[in-house]
Amino acid sequence: MIQKPIRNKVFYILILILLFIGNGVFAQRAVVHGRIYDADSNEGLPFVNVVVAGTTIGTVSNEDGTYHITGLKPGFVRLEVSFVGYENTISPEIEVSNSKAVDLDIALEKSNTELSEVTVSASLFRKTEESPLSLKNIGISEIENSPGANRDISKVIQSFPGVQSTPSFRNDIIIRGGGPSESRFFLDGVEVPNINHFATQGASGGPVGIINADLLREVNYYSGAFPADRGNALSGVFEFYQVDGNTDKLRAQFSVGASEVTGTFDGPIGEKTTYIFSARRSYLQFLFSLFELPFLPTFNDFQFKVKTKLDRKNEISFIGLGAIDKFDLNLDLENPDAQQRYILASIPENEQWSYTVGAVYKHYRENGFRTIVFSRSHLNNSAVKYLDNDYSSEDNKTLDYVSEEIENKLRYENSTRVGNVKINYGANADFVTYTNSTRQRRYYSDGILDVNFDTDLNLVKWGLFGQASNKILDERLTLSLGIRLDANNYSSSMQSPFDQLSPRLSASYQLSPKWSLNFNTGRYFQLPPYTALGYKENGVLVNKENDLKYIQADHLIAGIEFQPQQNVVFSGEAFYKKYSDYPFSVNESVSLANLGADFGVIGNEEVRSISEGRAYGIELQTRIASPNKFNLNLSYTWVRSEFQDKNNNYIVSSWDSRHLLVLTSTKKLKRNWRVGARWRFVGGLPYTPYDLDKSALVEAWNVNNGPYLDTDQWNTKRFDAFHQLDLRIDKAYYLDKITAKFYIDIQNFYNFQNEDQDILVRQQNESGNYVTTDGGSRYVLDRVENTSGTTLPTIGIILEF
Repeated sequence: MIQKPIRNKVFYILILILLFIGNGVFAQRAVVHGRIYDADSNEGLPFVNVVVAGTTIGTVSNEDGTYHITGLKPGFVRLEVSFVGYENTISPEIEVSNSKAVDLDIALEKSNTELSEVTVSASLFRKTEESPLSLKNIGISEIENSPGANRDISKVIQSFPGVQSTPSFRNDIIIRGGGPSESRFFLDGVEVPNINHFATQGASGGPVGIINADLLREVNYYSGAFPADRGNALSGVFEFYQVDGNTDKLRAQFSVGASEVTGTFDGPIGEKTTYIFSARRSYLQFLFSLFELPFLPTFNDFQFKVKTKLDRKNEISFIGLGAIDKFDLNLDLENPDAQQRYILASIPENEQWSYTVGAVYKHYRENGFRTIVFSRSHLNNSAVKYLDNDYSSEDNKTLDYVSEEIENKLRYENSTRVGNVKINYGANADFVTYTNSTRQRRYYSDGILDVNFDTDLNLVKWGLFGQASNKILDERLTLSLGIRLDANNYSSSMQSPFDQLSPRLSASYQLSPKWSLNFNTGRYFQLPPYTALGYKENGVLVNKENDLKYIQADHLIAGIEFQPQQNVVFSGEAFYKKYSDYPFSVNESVSLANLGADFGVIGNEEVRSISEGRAYGIELQTRIASPNKFNLNLSYTWVRSEFQDKNNNYIVSSWDSRHLLVLTSTKKLKRNWRVGARWRFVGGLPYTPYDLDKSALVEAWNVNNGPYLDTDQWNTKRFDAFHQLDLRIDKAYYLDKITAKFYIDIQNFYNFQNEDQDILVRQQNESGNYVTTDGGSRYVLDRVENTSGTTLPTIGIILEF
């Protein structure tokens, strides 16, 4: 966010002063310790070789699997672990410092073949038997130091292949041409429906991420080949893993970022339990008010994890994530310009809060473990809008919306090995309450529709899943076969799980130690948004009467991977996705796949499961991962995305960007300086022109608080391409008692001006009254050029005690 010049000067002075902080900054006294254990039984493994990657520093675990490494240089490191009879493993990335010891437990998977000697040849780029392709692992250094992201994981993932980024400063998760509602998110195994502030109900986006980078250890991002235990996703699955609390003593961290201040605390609770907790408070409303912006957002969030190791065979974790958001209009603006008037007139005031809390219990056995996950998620979303923000009469109210989504989830998983075969199976049951109170007038081609209903919908969803994986031919060929069945009690068309039979097959063949061929095919299902399930007209669930179905997507993916070095990989993938039974708006004549990358609600209307679509393309990626030296992530995606229109003709979707090119790189310099850059190129997205005749009607405009799109010309226009350069400079001080970090992040360094759709505003006369024609039935509309893009410098401070 833009800072005032005087504020920038203060921060620059602070940085210059801290450049001359005294001795002890570069001492090598960092410590990492933990336990090496069998991933199936949780038994500690003795005499395991543990080496700091890229160095000769290491140790051997003792009789109970514990290890202790001292004298490390502060910074980001990984540990390489090798042991006869187990797969060689490289740990997740961690940051070590002089002021704290780091706890890191590492699980080892059994190998199908006995090794004759101990070698360290594991890859930094992890892939699983279930998902040998379309899986990317994101380390903590990429999250902490990614240029243009401001430590927001929702923005960090935009550097990876297949992920659409937009110039609108939103975090919509758009993957391989699919819509922004097609991904699912898991935090330490607990499904989290909302990961962004000011979320679009029925989709995934928002301007700011909720998840705090202080608590993250790593992220797995799947753009295909989803494991069978991860259901209800069509385009993406994200697994966020959190760190455990410190076992030694209380620690604290405070940071000031682009838009918020954060406090994080962690430490032990007795001998068996640790905790970590964070809370954030934004100050955006003060900045936006100073810069006379037309809206004033405020957000708060919290996040925690408590973990208890009951004994060697049993552990339980409690996690939580929540947000409180408020979006007010800045009605005190004096003499607003045309763009400000448009925003004030069209955007409702919004309040939203959400939370997810969950418990994960794990019980280890000799050849596997059982996991039980129970969680509760709750979203409360409300919005209100008055015509021209005139609150003097209820007759001026054009929107009054309140909705809740409550999910209580229970999932059981059993992971075991039978000989060389890895088997995972289980079941889930979800108990859902959805309420909606909508008071709104909508204008369609046949006139005004008064939408006035109350919904109290209760659903029971259930699923069964299983997956078996094996490595054969001297472990050169890996095969994995999985299956899911999902159903619910909403309607007869959704009750049979065999209608949602979801098989998937993955295969990976290692041509040589450096080359591999990968393949996946699968069928996936996703429930339409609750907003669509619960929509009523005249007291009737019209979409239930319309026989609303699960959305279906069939995937076909093939790829090749070349890894010449442990920390270097080149990969290419071709993908094809075929969609069917996608909800199609009856009144707007558009597939819901085209909607969701805007504020508000999608799906709260009459829809039918009649739309088909397809997305296909290729992805190329080069990654060099050496966090204490040089990181590079170069990705290119060519993608086409098409969905049927009301005439059943395929037209380009709203996400048909065609070309996505992202280059992200960071370089560590001497004395703990780091520089980085990210350059993004996104092909111009399609858009729909306005229906000028309909928009000019006074009756129509007053209902919508703005213009209408011409649905007969859906996505017939296309913007120019968007590109942007983000730069970042980091400086870290690893002192004996404190770690201090400072960064300057500059988004849109060369101030690229992105083309947006023109704004339509009502013409006003000298008295401030709106000009009309045709006997007062039509407004006179003016077209205002609309571009976006400005250089956004941010200074961040992180202090860790």
